[in-house]
Amino acid sequence: ARHLLDNPGMVAGKRVLDFAAGCGIAGIAAARAGAARVTASDLDAFARAAIRLNAGLNGVAVEASAEDFTSGGGEAFDAILAGDVCYERAMAESVWPWLKAAARRGVDVWLADPGRAYLPQEDLREVARYAVPTTLELEDRIERQTAVYRVTNA
Repeated sequence: ARHLLDNPGMVAGKRVLDFAAGCGIAGIAAARAGAARVTASDLDAFARAAIRLNAGLNGVAVEASAEDFTSGGGEAFDAILAGDVCYERAMAESVWPWLKAAARRGVDVWLADPGRAYLPQEDLREVARYAVPTTLELEDRIERQTAVYRVTNA
């Protein structure tokens, strides 16, 4: 989200998908950065409720979707944002081929990762790194180094 706000050209005027959006922070940042349309997808109903509430509180339009784009779809987007989606093997193995296929089609695919074990080691170009505060209730430390990558179309 911080990187989008600091670099609005990444999404300005584009149709953006915030994939596995959680509370929708990246999608909200994209909307604030001038995205033409933002869809935030998450399979969890509580996450979608949070997306709608947070978008409203931030005064931006973000559509909350329950669609699982990994089984087909996503062609309607110019940019895909995926944050912390490589935390378990099954998720990474499901998401990575879909993200790579989107990049090959010419979609701008951005992946943020705090050093998860299942992050692919190929076809990623790091563009930024941030110290992100967290809590001991969720992580084993109070801060994680999180990298923002561009998924290459190789």
